[in-house]
Amino acid sequence: MTRKQRRLVLIAAAGLVLAGAVALILTQLNSSITFFKSPSEITAEKIAPGTRLRIGGLVEAGTVEKTDGQHVAFKVTDGNGSLPVRFTGILPDLFREGQGVVAEGVLQGDGSFTADTVLARHDEKYMPREVADALKKQGRWQEGQDGNPVPGHAAPAGAKTQ
Repeated sequence: MTRKQRRLVLIAAAGLVLAGAVALILTQLNSSITFFKSPSEITAEKIAPGTRLRIGGLVEAGTVEKTDGQHVAFKVTDGNGSLPVRFTGILPDLFREGQGVVAEGVLQGDGSFTADTVLARHDEKYMPREVADALKKQGRWQEGQDGNPVPGHAAPAGAKTQ
């Protein structure tokens, strides 16, 4: 076997080992690629207590209870199911009822969730101020019925833009 053939065999073998390693890693990560699970998914999958995971959904209206400073209890819902959450710490500024939230923590045996991290999600209407200002200058900005801007729509003649 010539030197060139040996080098080619060595490169092919290294490529196969690398491809096998990547395939093994992707196979193992397949179940944890989800960014978060909804309360309905947690109930349907019957996840074992003590499992660390991320849950996501909306903060259910009327369920936020703040006690002695940094202790908060609330429910996360996806419209089909809800999950009680307990958190100790400082909540993000965007946290409120009806707002999207992602919490990371541990599922408890009583069906509740103890979060050590709570992230508030902004809605899909969010737009950085600079982008909104640029759209206003282009005349492509229209206020929605609820007073929120609707990007990408031209404002009617004589309409007041902010």
